[in-house]
Amino acid sequence: MAKVVKKKIVKAARVSGRSAKIERITKETQIKGSLAIEGQGTYEVSTGIRFFDHMLELFAKHGGFDLKLQATGDLDVDQHHAVEDVGIALGQLFAKALGDRKGINRAGYFVLTMDETLAVVALDMGGRPALVYKDLVRTRLVGDLQTELVEDFFGGFVNHAGANLHVKVLYGRSNHHKIEAIFKCFARALRYACSTDERLKDQLPSTKGLL
Repeated sequence: MAKVVKKKIVKAARVSGRSAKIERITKETQIKGSLAIEGQGTYEVSTGIRFFDHMLELFAKHGGFDLKLQATGDLDVDQHHAVEDVGIALGQLFAKALGDRKGINRAGYFVLTMDETLAVVALDMGGRPALVYKDLVRTRLVGDLQTELVEDFFGGFVNHAGANLHVKVLYGRSNHHKIEAIFKCFARALRYACSTDERLKDQLPSTKGLL
């Protein structure tokens, strides 16, 4: 008789400071991770997809976040589950680490050049998920990453972080540069959005009084 694997999701736990830990286990992927928003840009990342690891590493470095993330799963089937679920886990980490979101800037944007490529990212951590994504990538693979899944990664993130995210590559030649510019922009925009304003430390950044 085949062994039945029960689906189990353990939500991220809030720990000291603006940081969080997570363990997310399903029949398809097993993910463990931790995040410190006020970090030093350190990282320990392993997803089984090396180019994806590289993007997450530079995300941590450019955002000034400390990120540990280990993901395993059914890469023999496809990369989709792993990439999307890492986006979900990262979104959950940020949601828990931010807590009630009082005093944060909430919105952020960044424009970045990566050699011949120019990309822009704008986001709002206001609690409502939405994604608009245009990367101009024209190849199926960059390194070992299936490029169409980058959008799924960001979709997982916005739905679980409560973020409104717009991503656009304005122009470029190298598909590697296009994706790398996006992740660097995303990191720096998110870094500002998560930063706190001392003048507004006890206030929610909304006239509604609720995010």
